[in-house]
Amino acid sequence: MFKEFKEFAMRGNVVDMAVGIIIGGAFGTIVKSLVTDVLMPPLGLLLGGVDFSDLFITLKEGSAAGPYATLAAAKGAGAVTLSYGVFINAIISFLIVAFAVFLLIKGINQLQRKKEAPPAEPTTKECPYCASSIPIKATRCPNCTSELGRA
Repeated sequence: MFKEFKEFAMRGNVVDMAVGIIIGGAFGTIVKSLVTDVLMPPLGLLLGGVDFSDLFITLKEGSAAGPYATLAAAKGAGAVTLSYGVFINAIISFLIVAFAVFLLIKGINQLQRKKEAPPAEPTTKECPYCASSIPIKATRCPNCTSELGRA
């Protein structure tokens, strides 16, 4: 059983998938930082100083009565919140990751299309009389001497 597992784990596809998951996790961290630290502050500033991560609705107040200035303050007081600003950040992160993956797949597909050579022009044809293979430009079959017509 251990030997079978080792063979499974060492296959190229499994190792490639593991590398992809690790790289994807690291890429997700970069995108989260891009959204949270780079994109959202200017967007919030354009929308009147709104910090999306602090957009929430208090469903139930905590030990200290609200209103709460930030989501962290609400969570610290034990309030139950609907954190739709964090959800907006997650949607933006997802869209960025999806767009990056789209561009990556599009680039890979273009490279694969360039690698595929166009089908080669046929150099032989079949004689309709004797079914032997003859040059495409032949006007007479060298095997059965039948006239084939002009090409």
